[in-house]
Amino acid sequence: MGVKISLFLLSLTVLLAVAFSPSNEKYSLEDKYIYKADSILSIMTLEEKIGQLNLPAAGDITTGQASSSNIAQKIKEGKVGGLFNLKSASKIREVQRVAVEESRLKIPLLFGMDVIHGYETIFPIPLGMSASWDMEIMEKSARIAANEASADGINWTFSPMTDISRDPRWGRVSEGSGEDPYLGAQIAKAMIKGYQGENLALNNTIMACVKHFALYGAPEAGRDYNTVDMSRVRMYNEYFGPYKAAVDAGVGSVMTAFNDVDGIPASGNKWLMTDVLRKQWGFDGFVVTDYTAINEMIDHGLGDLQTVSAMALKAGVEMDMVGEGFLTTLQKSLEEGKITEKQIDDACRLILVAKYKLGLFDDPYKYADPERAEKELFTVENRKSAREIAAQTFVLLKNQGNVLPLQKKGTIALIGPLADNKENMTGTWSVAANFERSISINDGLKKAVGDRAKIVYAKGANVVADSLLESRVSIFGKPTYRDERSASAMIQEALDVAKNADVIVAVLGESAEMTGEASSMSNIELPENQRDLMKALLGTGKPVVMVLLTGRPLALTWEEEHVPAILNVWFAGSEAGDAIADVLFGDVNPSGKLSATFPQNVGQIPIYYNHKNTGRPLPEGQWFQKFRSNYLDIPNEPLYPFGFGLSYTTFEYGGLKLSNISPIGNQSIKASISVSNMGKYDGAEVVQLYIRDVVGSITRPVKELKGFQKIFLKAGETKTVTFDITPEDLKFYNYELEYVWEPGDFEIMIGGNSRDLSMGKLNWKE
Repeated sequence: MGVKISLFLLSLTVLLAVAFSPSNEKYSLEDKYIYKADSILSIMTLEEKIGQLNLPAAGDITTGQASSSNIAQKIKEGKVGGLFNLKSASKIREVQRVAVEESRLKIPLLFGMDVIHGYETIFPIPLGMSASWDMEIMEKSARIAANEASADGINWTFSPMTDISRDPRWGRVSEGSGEDPYLGAQIAKAMIKGYQGENLALNNTIMACVKHFALYGAPEAGRDYNTVDMSRVRMYNEYFGPYKAAVDAGVGSVMTAFNDVDGIPASGNKWLMTDVLRKQWGFDGFVVTDYTAINEMIDHGLGDLQTVSAMALKAGVEMDMVGEGFLTTLQKSLEEGKITEKQIDDACRLILVAKYKLGLFDDPYKYADPERAEKELFTVENRKSAREIAAQTFVLLKNQGNVLPLQKKGTIALIGPLADNKENMTGTWSVAANFERSISINDGLKKAVGDRAKIVYAKGANVVADSLLESRVSIFGKPTYRDERSASAMIQEALDVAKNADVIVAVLGESAEMTGEASSMSNIELPENQRDLMKALLGTGKPVVMVLLTGRPLALTWEEEHVPAILNVWFAGSEAGDAIADVLFGDVNPSGKLSATFPQNVGQIPIYYNHKNTGRPLPEGQWFQKFRSNYLDIPNEPLYPFGFGLSYTTFEYGGLKLSNISPIGNQSIKASISVSNMGKYDGAEVVQLYIRDVVGSITRPVKELKGFQKIFLKAGETKTVTFDITPEDLKFYNYELEYVWEPGDFEIMIGGNSRDLSMGKLNWKE
C-alpha cells in the first residue's frame, strides 16, 4: 500500500509540474530550472535532500564493482549528490547507472575532478600559464581540458584557482596566477569561458569552480592551511578581485578556503558566503567546501562535528566534500532546532539546478561515452596546442652575450637531475595525466637537432642532497630516481660528459611536487647540491645555459650574478621537452613575463610591485638611508620585478603621450606609446599600463596594473599601442568599502615591466 501511495504522489507531482510549467515567454531559463528543482524537492525525503549535499571521493569504485561498493550503496539510498576523482567514461557510466536506475528518485550525479591545467593533455602549471599574459591561449587551454574531461565522463572541474599570493614559500603559488588582482581577474574570466563555454548543456563543456574563497593565498609564514589576517580594505582592493571576476563571468560553483577570515574559518563564515558572495556579488550557483574543510573547523576550535556542520550550512555552504558532516549530523540539528528545513531545501535546490543546467536530467550519460573518450583524449592536435602554448609561457631572465638561442650543431652537454625525467614535466596537480607519455627535455633536444648535433647527458646531481626530503617530493607517481652515488662522483661524471661539449645546458630547480598543496618551503634558493654542480660547470669556462624548473619564484641572486643565461620554463606539461627545445634553439622567441616578483632572498618576503609607500619611503634608485624604510644588508628592489621578461630581440619604447591631461568627470582619455623591435628576431612583447593614484582618502599603492596588450613585431617594425582610460580604471574601495574614484592627480605609466616605465601626469577633475 505504501509503495502505491508513493508512486501516486510521484505521478501527481509530475502532472502538476507539467500543468503549471512556466511558459517560454514569461520565465527565464533560470526560473524554469528552479521550478523543476522545486518539483523534485517536493517529493524528496529529508534524508534524500541531505544526501544531495554529500560529495564523497570515489576511491573505492573500480570497473565491475559499481553496484557492490560502499559508495554505490549510499548512492542507491539517495545519500550522494556527486563524486570526485573517478576517472574513465566507462566507470562513470556504470556509477551513473546506479544513481539513475537503482535509487528511488533517479537523480543523476555530478562527477568532479581536479582538472587544473589540462586533463590528459597537460599544459604548463597555472603560474606558468599566467606568464603568457595571453587570454586567448588561457581560454584555449581550458577549452581543450573541458573537451577531454567531458569526453571521459567529467562534468565539473575544481578550477580556476584565483588566490592572490605574494609569498613564494607557499606551495600552492604554483596553482594560481601570481600577485596581481587585475591580471588574476582577466585570467579567471578566460578560464571560466574556456571551461563553461556559452552553454553548459552541451556535452563538451563542464562546470567550473572558482577557489579558494577566500584569501587562501596569504597564510602566515607561507605555510599551507595557516591563519590569514588582513583588513577588509585590503581584502576588497587586493584579494577579492579575481573571485568577483569569476562570479561576474558566471562561474557555476565556488569552493571554500581552509583558512580563517576575521577569526572564522571560511567554510563557516556567513559574512563571506552570504553577505559578500551572494548579496553583494549576486552569485547564484552553489558553494562546495574543500576536502574535509567542515570537519577541520573542529581543530580550528569552533565545536564538534554537529556544531560546525550546522554552522557551515547556515553560513551558505551547499555541499560537503568528503567529511560527511552534513550527512551524519544535519537531521539531528534539525530535530534540535539548530537549523531549519528551509536551509536544507535551499542548499539542495542549488545542487539540483546545477544538474539541470548541465543537462544531466535530460541525459545522465551525456558525458560518459567511451567511444568519444577513445577519439578525443591526448590527440595529436591537442598535443600540438600544448607544445605551442607552453613555449609562450617561458620567461627569459638573463641572456648575457646572447648565449641563446643555441645553434643546432656541435656537441651540447645536457646536465641536471630532471633533464631526462618524463614524470616531473607536468608539474603538480596533473591527476589525469599519463606521465610516461610526457616528453623529457633530453628527448626533446635530441628530436630537435636530429643528426645535426650531438646531445650528451649526465644527471650531475640529485634534486636535493637530503634523501628524506627527496622522498617527500617524489610522490604521486613522479619519481626523481635518486642516485646513490656521492655528490662528487656525480659532478665528476657531468664534467667528463661536458669536457668535449661546445655549450652546457643545465636543467636545475625543483621537482614537480616541491610545489603544490602542502608543499611549503622555508628556503627558496636553488638546492645547495645543485648550486655546487653549477659552480663546477661554470668552472669549465664553457658557455652555460640554466633551464629552470620551478613552481614558485626562487631567490636566484647568486645565479643571476654568475650564470650567463637563465630560461625559466616552470613545469611545461605533456610536451615540455619539445616546447623547451623550440625556445632554446630559437624556433620560438620567448615572450613570457613574470606574474609574480622574484625576491633577492627569503627575507624580503612578502614582496610585490603594488605595495604602498611608508611615511619614510626610500628615495627611488637609492639603497640605504638611516631612518628610512630599508634593509641594512640588501636593497629593497627585487631580483626580477613583476612583469619582467627578456626576448631574443630588443624592444625600445618611445615617450608616453596622453590625449588629455585635465579630463573632467566621465570623460575618457587615451594613453599611447610607440614600441619598436630593434633586434634581428621577430617577437612578441607585453605592453603594460600602470596607474598611480597620487592622493587618496586612504593610502594607495605606488602603482597598479590597469591594462596590457600583447603585440607581435617583426624585426625592425614599430607599432603604436593605445590604452583607453576611464574613471572606471581609477576606482577602488574606500574606508567605508564603497567602490569609488576620487578626482585629483594621477600618474600614468607604460612599459615592458613594472620597473622600467615611461610616465605621464594628469589631473582628473570631478
